[in-house]
Amino acid sequence: MIRMIRVLTVLCAVGALSLGTTGCATTVAQWIVRERNHQGDLSLAHGNYPDASVAYQLALKIDPHNAHARDSLTQVQIRLARTFFAASKFDAAIEALMLASAYSPNDDRVQSLRNDIEQAEIKRDIVVSNFPAYKLTGASIQRAYTQLKTLNGDILLSLHRFDYTYDSADLSRAIRDSAALDEEVKRLTGRLQQYRQLVESGVPESAGENLASPASLLPLP
Repeated sequence: MIRMIRVLTVLCAVGALSLGTTGCATTVAQWIVRERNHQGDLSLAHGNYPDASVAYQLALKIDPHNAHARDSLTQVQIRLARTFFAASKFDAAIEALMLASAYSPNDDRVQSLRNDIEQAEIKRDIVVSNFPAYKLTGASIQRAYTQLKTLNGDILLSLHRFDYTYDSADLSRAIRDSAALDEEVKRLTGRLQQYRQLVESGVPESAGENLASPASLLPLP
């Protein structure tokens, strides 16, 4: 790109004697804007939102009114904000939306997402005040549900084995694992119900330890 700019600059210098410099400078600027937009489009197509954002911002530094760069930057910043939002990075999400608002102040998508984030911040503060250990407990429950895949996989494996062994012992094994899975699901459902109660209403003095370290049919990391 730098080499191309130099070529254009030389051509402009040659033509400046008869045509003046204003049109040439405009041509170079337009070319740079197109290149920056193209870079942004490529990054956006590959899901590289940070690089796309930088490319469109560079285009807008040269031409603040370029419609493609403005619309694309808004789209990118909204996607970045959603990514940050899903990662509970509320401050980063709001910052991403502020840049989008600078170029699309009346975009309903920006305002709607910002409202969602602000509501989530309020709800988070309530949850933290009710149950400060909510994150650790929630992560433990998620790990427990993830481990259910092991039992489910064992059941499917036993059923698959029966398809070619025709040994009823494989079915007995599947039944045993299915019963264990059913018991684990019931236990985890109880944990979920207690978890919801705690994040909504607060933690009784003796409830936190019972929820965080339950007995389990499966080993918890």
